[in-house]
Amino acid sequence: MMSHKDLHTFHIPVMGTSFSIDTPAKVAQYGIDSVIQIMDDQLCEHMRAHYANIYQLPYTPIAHSEWDYRAKRISAYLDLLDLIVQIQLNTIKSQPIKNNKYFEMLPETSPVKMAYETYLKSQDPKLEDYLKSMIKSGSIDVNIMTVVDRDNYDNNGQKLPDEYSDALSALRGFANSTVASGVVLSAGFNRRLNTYMEQFDGFYPDEAGFIKKRVILKVSDYRSAMIQGKLFAKKGIWISEFRIESGLNCGGHAFASDGFLMGPILDEFKNNREEMYATLLSMCNETLRKREKTQFSINPPMRVTVQGGIGTTAEDQFLLKYYQIDGTGWASPFLLVPEASLVDDETRELLAKSGPNDVYLSPLSPLGVPFNAVRNTISDQVRSQQIKDGHPGSPCRKRHLCFNTEFGGKPLCTASSVYQKKKIAELDQLNLPQEAYQKAFDKITQKACLCEDLGAGAYIAYHIPCKSPLTPVICPGPNIAYFSKIVSLAEMIGHIYGRLNLLNTTEQRPHMFIKELKMYIDYFKEEISNSLPKLTEKQAKKFEEFKTNLFNGIEYYKTIIPKLIDETNKNIMTELNTLKSELDFLVQQKLNPVIA
Repeated sequence: MMSHKDLHTFHIPVMGTSFSIDTPAKVAQYGIDSVIQIMDDQLCEHMRAHYANIYQLPYTPIAHSEWDYRAKRISAYLDLLDLIVQIQLNTIKSQPIKNNKYFEMLPETSPVKMAYETYLKSQDPKLEDYLKSMIKSGSIDVNIMTVVDRDNYDNNGQKLPDEYSDALSALRGFANSTVASGVVLSAGFNRRLNTYMEQFDGFYPDEAGFIKKRVILKVSDYRSAMIQGKLFAKKGIWISEFRIESGLNCGGHAFASDGFLMGPILDEFKNNREEMYATLLSMCNETLRKREKTQFSINPPMRVTVQGGIGTTAEDQFLLKYYQIDGTGWASPFLLVPEASLVDDETRELLAKSGPNDVYLSPLSPLGVPFNAVRNTISDQVRSQQIKDGHPGSPCRKRHLCFNTEFGGKPLCTASSVYQKKKIAELDQLNLPQEAYQKAFDKITQKACLCEDLGAGAYIAYHIPCKSPLTPVICPGPNIAYFSKIVSLAEMIGHIYGRLNLLNTTEQRPHMFIKELKMYIDYFKEEISNSLPKLTEKQAKKFEEFKTNLFNGIEYYKTIIPKLIDETNKNIMTELNTLKSELDFLVQQKLNPVIA
């Protein structure tokens, strides 16, 4: 079986609700894995109609009134993508090998690329047959953000069974689809979702050891990976990939760790990977044996990949070689590649012009989790105008983020006009001083309707009719500030593999490890400030642990910096020492006095 390393060494992670919603239809034909967000079934249905029309394929709408419509829409869209990619692949196989884009974009280290280079010189017919047999599609992976698991109700207001919740119905849609791919579980642990997975045969190995529906866990550290891996192994479900992501130096929601940095995390995976593999395989096979299911006859692959803030080929290669990982994830730079992502023209131009001060950790998310965003999007402009007009909040049509229960009744979304109206009414009764009132008012009204706004760009870009106002928001990682050109797919892949350099010359880009450290120190500073003037015992304990982890991370980086230095980051040791001094000052001047 051909391995990932025979083709590309990177994948394109999920990007918001819509930015990678059709990425497989654009890049899977070139052997590139990508991830789509399937939580918005309405968007999936619109995209299915759009692509069925382009490829002249049958399309029968799945109405909102149809039973289990959500899972059916997701299955139908994935089935269509699966079919389209096969059509595309057959087209590529029918084309001449010479100057074939499929082979041209592969990395020079790929055995397939090496065979292609040999063929160009020899024109050997046997080599041509071999190369055509090596043309494989990339994986059509899906993402389920496990915390987005709203319960649903029937037309009479009665709560539906658990399997009709948002996350479980999305999982069912994936499980019932034709795609042989992976589901990326992100944003924590969802017990009922993981238990529900046991009902589907696709998550278990067949007689040949093949798993049609692979599980990919997005994790923040080794400990959580091991804990979750064991929980799945006890169900007989194998984790095919641990996808490590920076807590802060990433796009979208930023789930900060307790000060654990990327380098030390990767080092722990590297040192303990064999032990983890053996432990989980033994547990998984034992469960399969007890349940009289097929055990693994051959050792199944367990990939470890990393994503979040990677921006140069030097960083990419260091991660692959030094930490011996199996692949890297590149997301935000692909927002500037129309051939790979779905972004409306105005927002893509905004991204191209954005600098480090334009990308920020925002309070926009109704989930109450920091959210990486870009300033001055259409969503920002419209929300500001609505507040000025005295109409803050959004209509909340899709209701995927309705989790707040402080007013009783059905849960509300904190970005909704209903919720904000109630909160402002409460605020008005407090008779606060103007400055305090404005601060509290801004905190209430700063939430964006992510259900609508993260998908709006797709409707604009493809001219899909929509009854709702289209006010796009976008959520790149800070790395986007160092890319300023809208480029082709071949150019971006060339950048990843070191064939050219797409970084702008207007900003001095820090190494990804330094950038993440800086973000964690800034986050730490903000957390301390928000907790003053007096810390609780729990807060003090948390901050002590956070501080220790940051200092340990800095000491670790001092040991590997000689291996990191190249032409693009000659000052990395100076930058590290500067950040250590900043952290020392923060601890001495802000944290220690209040803990004492």
